[in-house]
Amino acid sequence: MEGKKMIAICQSGGGFETEKDGSLFYRGGDAHAIDIDDEMKFNDFKMEVAEMFSFSIDTMCIKYFLPGNKKTLITISNDKDLKRMIKFHGNSDTVDIYVIVEDFVSPDVSNMPASRSSRTTLSETVVPVDAPLDVTDDVMDDTQPPIPLDSHVDLLDGINQVDTNIDIASDLLPIFPIIGSNDEKHGKGAQQWQNTITGVGQRFSGVHEFRESLRKYAIAHQFAFRYKKNDSHRVTVKCKAEGCPWRIHASRLSTTQLICIKKMNSTHTCEGAVATTGHQATRSWVASIIKDRLKVYPNYKPKDIVNDIKQEYGIQLNYFQAWRGKEIAKEQLQGSYKKAYSQLPFFCEKIIETNPGSLATFNTKEDSSFHRLFVSFHASLFGFEQGCRPLVFLDSIPLKSKYQGTLLAATAADGDDGVLPVAFAIVDAESDDNWRWFLLQLRSALSTSCPITFVADRQKGLRESISEIFTGSFHGYCLRYLTEQLIRDLKGQFSHEVKRLMIEDLYAAAYAATPETFQRSTESIKSISIEAYNWIIQSEPHKWANSFFQGARYNHMTSNFGELFYSWASDAHELPITQMVDVIRGKIMELIFTRKTESDQWLTRLTPSAEEKLKKESHKAHPLQVLMSAGSTFEVRGDSVEMVDIDRWDCSCKGWQLTGLPCCHAVAVIGCIGQSPYDYCSRYFTTESYRLTYSKSLHPIPNVDMPARKGSSELAVTVTPPPTLRPPGRPTTKRYGSQEVVKRQLQCSRCKGLGHNKSTCKELLLGE
Repeated sequence: MEGKKMIAICQSGGGFETEKDGSLFYRGGDAHAIDIDDEMKFNDFKMEVAEMFSFSIDTMCIKYFLPGNKKTLITISNDKDLKRMIKFHGNSDTVDIYVIVEDFVSPDVSNMPASRSSRTTLSETVVPVDAPLDVTDDVMDDTQPPIPLDSHVDLLDGINQVDTNIDIASDLLPIFPIIGSNDEKHGKGAQQWQNTITGVGQRFSGVHEFRESLRKYAIAHQFAFRYKKNDSHRVTVKCKAEGCPWRIHASRLSTTQLICIKKMNSTHTCEGAVATTGHQATRSWVASIIKDRLKVYPNYKPKDIVNDIKQEYGIQLNYFQAWRGKEIAKEQLQGSYKKAYSQLPFFCEKIIETNPGSLATFNTKEDSSFHRLFVSFHASLFGFEQGCRPLVFLDSIPLKSKYQGTLLAATAADGDDGVLPVAFAIVDAESDDNWRWFLLQLRSALSTSCPITFVADRQKGLRESISEIFTGSFHGYCLRYLTEQLIRDLKGQFSHEVKRLMIEDLYAAAYAATPETFQRSTESIKSISIEAYNWIIQSEPHKWANSFFQGARYNHMTSNFGELFYSWASDAHELPITQMVDVIRGKIMELIFTRKTESDQWLTRLTPSAEEKLKKESHKAHPLQVLMSAGSTFEVRGDSVEMVDIDRWDCSCKGWQLTGLPCCHAVAVIGCIGQSPYDYCSRYFTTESYRLTYSKSLHPIPNVDMPARKGSSELAVTVTPPPTLRPPGRPTTKRYGSQEVVKRQLQCSRCKGLGHNKSTCKELLLGE
């Protein structure tokens, strides 16, 4: 914008925290304001910011968020970036700027013993995996007197007092030349670690800090080491190269927890720089490096970690080192997966306490390992029972969490055909027994006694459990699962195009309102394959075809109606189990609030989608001719002749019965008798019912990390993680959400059969 001026709120000294939805929130620090416009140059802007905070302009980085996006920080590095930022915020008078100082240690830092505040703090260190101890070689003794804590001697004097045999010159000079920024063998990030080890007399708060500093020092100088002694009070390390004299020995100062370097030979005779294979980079070290970046980019991939570590630190990791490092970093950021399972008893109690009327329960196996968890919030149960059609969709989604598992879900359709999560469960595996348990919990959570139509897979466990647990209800087979099973069972040689046509005919048969239309669609399949036709006829059409189904599924033919709900689970399934559930709760809470707020603005009698459908039917009713009758049955003529029973809300086209909204024939009759079509719409599509669906609020669950309280009814219950761990690498299970997706089958080039190839074919050619 030409001449645009705004105020830049510059913030520094604080830190970013990751919210539950992945957005970043800046807390703490100082803030100052600067007037900027689109004529300002980046160097002038950066200089003014540097002077304001008394920062060095070379170590300062300036970032901002795009409007409406609090998950990704954008860096300003030139004039164009600055102009873009002003343009992006053209509708605002202010813009938030975050000034970040990049840690950098100058190469000419003195070799004086570093102060504790200048080194890695305890909160920044992580415990490395200790190397196996090797006690075959001689070890430096630790009998030399330590430097007093209050001493201010020069390092040269300290060295002379402790060990006069060390080469003073080599100890004061860097082992390798200082690496320039254009050196491709060394990463830029490692330059700051050139002086984490300064020499004899340097003190550390403990062995963990010393080990971490030593590791960084070795990475910065590109050499590998191995431990000679490594325990809680002394550490002796030598260069891994055979014959190299580099060695360092540190031990605890008496009566303190401080670790002090007692001896050090800083001379290398090996070619340390060739050791870049990553053996000095433990999983914990990788975690400490990527943890901050993982906060900003939760989907940080192992292959990107490998590339970034190579570029910044000159270390070549393999995929599994990066993957394991990411797992450790995630646990440090999100909390312990193992601890989350132990918190389940308390967590379930808090759900019921904060949301009365909810159901939260779990089971363990005989060895106390986690088996399954069921959660249904009162707000969802009330909304389903009071405002939604008695229609429930059952489906599952595999979880990619550390301990794998499966999420089972029951969702409903509100009056605007939006998804309402009713209940969900996290189980160790999808099985008939777990589905039965899930339905038993759902039955106990629901207070309604009216028949429910379930849209779900036709697997044996569900078929028997639904009919037994929900007596009088209906089970409509999911058309998507039915289609996939048909394609798997077909043994003929069909091209992808032919299979697609059969799937289209199958869907047409399912949606057909009359048996005659159903028969025409199946005959079309019969002309392609007798086998496919027979399969369809034997697949219990009365369980999935509109023309035969006895329940009311309102033209919803697939169980994956709750894709929005499953996407929430996909976003949260790598979190510990309690956090995963709480993220889903937060999503449901936000959905209820948003839809309640939106519906308060509606002025129509029906929901927007229902209003649109009724409007279309009313438009189609204009050319229709209605033959009046003294009774309740009318004849309607158009492209076809249909009979409408106005008292029974019935039309021979079946459109009224299938959808719950008057079809065009019914609308024509209703208009002729001088009544309103709104009076003949199912109550589930009214704005009143929709508002009732979202009338109850969902409440937060505070203190989910607290241990179970004394006196708790489930205090004695111990829950440990399930025994199955997720293997590293890309999961092999894929989810197919569209009926057009057809898996390519293996075909033998010898016998033309499916399911095997030529090398495993059992058919023998004639003459062999």
